Amino acid sequence: MTRYWLLKSEPTSFNINDLIARPQQEEPWNGVRNYQARNFLQTMQCGDLAFFYHSSCQSPGIVGTVKIVKRAYPDKSAFDPLDPHYDPTSNIDKPRWFCVDVKLLNKFTHMITLAVLRNQPALSSMCLLQRGSRLSVMPITPDEWVTIMLLCK
Repeated sequence: MTRYWLLKSEPTSFNINDLIARPQQEEPWNGVRNYQARNFLQTMQCGDLAFFYHSSCQSPGIVGTVKIVKRAYPDKSAFDPLDPHYDPTSNIDKPRWFCVDVKLLNKFTHMITLAVLRNQPALSSMCLLQRGSRLSVMPITPDEWVTIMLLCK
């Protein structure tokens, strides 16, 4: 059974065009340093689908879709002192942080902005739109997925 997700990335760090430029348009979704978001990563299965969301920018929004192509495994960036996501308390024998590999499915012709999402009554319960929600990885219901996919047509 396919599950649906929303993955946030700051476009100045990693954006959808960076994913397009990667070999086979695949990349580890790494650098997640929140326990709840990490737990969501650990439940993802190959074949799950996710929205690629540009966050912390002038106009945040959904810019495309990706597919999970590799289940959760230890995030190597946590062990690299030169990486901005380095965690000196992380242990390679008992990893704290995980990542999944994603593959680009589709770059939207236009961004579905946060403002547009907020104006959809069918999305009123969406995690992204809840007050104080700052998770970089969050679940999306099948109905929310369909509603958002209709917005990109």
